[in-house]
Amino acid sequence: MPIKIIRNDITKLECDAIVNAANHSLLGGGGVDGAIHKAAGPKLKKECKGLGGCSTGEAKITSAYKLPCKYVIHTVGPIWGGGQNGEEELLSLCYKNSLMLAKQYKCESVAFPLISSGAFRFPKDKALRIATKSISGFLSENDMLVYLVVFDREAFAISQRLFSDIQQYIDDTYVLAIDCCCRRAEYNKGSVFDSYKNSFPAPSAPAPELSLGDRLKTLDESFSQMLLRKIDEKGITDSECYKKANIDRKLFSKIRNNPEYKPSKSTAIAFAIALELDLEETSDMLMKAGYALSHSNKFDVIIEYFISKKSYDIFEINEALFAFDQNLLGA
Repeated sequence: MPIKIIRNDITKLECDAIVNAANHSLLGGGGVDGAIHKAAGPKLKKECKGLGGCSTGEAKITSAYKLPCKYVIHTVGPIWGGGQNGEEELLSLCYKNSLMLAKQYKCESVAFPLISSGAFRFPKDKALRIATKSISGFLSENDMLVYLVVFDREAFAISQRLFSDIQQYIDDTYVLAIDCCCRRAEYNKGSVFDSYKNSFPAPSAPAPELSLGDRLKTLDESFSQMLLRKIDEKGITDSECYKKANIDRKLFSKIRNNPEYKPSKSTAIAFAIALELDLEETSDMLMKAGYALSHSNKFDVIIEYFISKKSYDIFEINEALFAFDQNLLGA
């Protein structure tokens, strides 16, 4: 199952388990920790007293009490000290140990905050990359729906360099698109058109009209058929493809079993990213589903940016889409 990045209050999320970014005592604190303890009620603190605390990178589980989930998984993230004290490895362990504990308790869905990115001062862009890398590594071998929950956009950040590069690409592409539109408008005003209209060749004779029946007999390859062909050509398995696309197994099964299935645009692009298609191949795949990339659409321009850079990490792409307030790929 995929990763979903969402804006929400983690204490109100209905799932099997939520993860608490706790302190060593597990007895509550500020930020997410305090909010979870407050929403769960005093029985949570009472149970936590019997756990004997928790070391950095480890995880422990309790009941959720008044929260709308079954369990609370408590993990202690590292305090950022410049990156020279194994902080990144410890933060990755927080996610891995929490996910293994969720699996042990047969959880099908789990929600994480961005651990250590608040009072523990871990740089948000680094915290985000570690979170998505750790979670995606687990999901490559396990099925679980994982939410990465951010309370507001200010609590979420991609690297400033990446943000600036994408913003520059968007600005340049929009300028190009607007310039092309202006040139086309000027061309059609008459002065330019009149001077060149006689230089165009005469139209060729129209092709013989085909009946509707004949047209239906010559339908092109469908999206589903192209997807399955590309999977075979790339030499990967179905599960490798839909996991790289951040797509649920059930949705992939629908596409595989129905040659006429029409996916959403974001789903079609997610598969193009998973298959590492170039821009021409991506456009072809989108056309099979009835879509196209447009320079007048910010979402499309961001997708084009990553494909042109041959950057096919769908989680990094989703982080960028989220930062620019766009729909995400896959889930």
